[in-house]
Amino acid sequence: MADQETETGTAPPAGADLEEAREKAAEMEDRWRRTAAELDNFRKRVARETGRQREAERAVVAASWLPVVDNLELALEHADAERDAIAEGVQAVRDQALAVLAGLGYPRFDDSGKPFDPSLHEAVGTVPAPETPAGTIVHVVRPRYGDGTRVLRPAAVVVAAEEKS
Repeated sequence: MADQETETGTAPPAGADLEEAREKAAEMEDRWRRTAAELDNFRKRVARETGRQREAERAVVAASWLPVVDNLELALEHADAERDAIAEGVQAVRDQALAVLAGLGYPRFDDSGKPFDPSLHEAVGTVPAPETPAGTIVHVVRPRYGDGTRVLRPAAVVVAAEEKS
């Protein structure tokens, strides 16, 4: 008789609705727990991979500097050589170090004679320079490294001051 009531459009017994709701709730809770576990595993995996990538990148950068260190040690071994030879060796090592920085995406720039730009330069002083337009860099104290979008270090510069009348 209950089957006939269901087919005729009357509501099924309340106990069946409750049981169906409990099953759905249990299924949803199970799905929620699985999703939470998957998210936790994903977070752990990303943290591990990020750490590995950071270590790998540090190793690449450190390996780039090893030839520079080797050449500095060679220069120290020959410290008793004549002065000009030592100066040439130190300059060669400096050039090698600059090449490593450029290879890492941070070339060195000589900003002498260029207009002062606060996003690229740090003014450490001003000097009167009657032959130079005001705001022009007249001396680089410490050079800038980086490209147009990434600045590893801004240049420390001395800028031409406006002439006072």
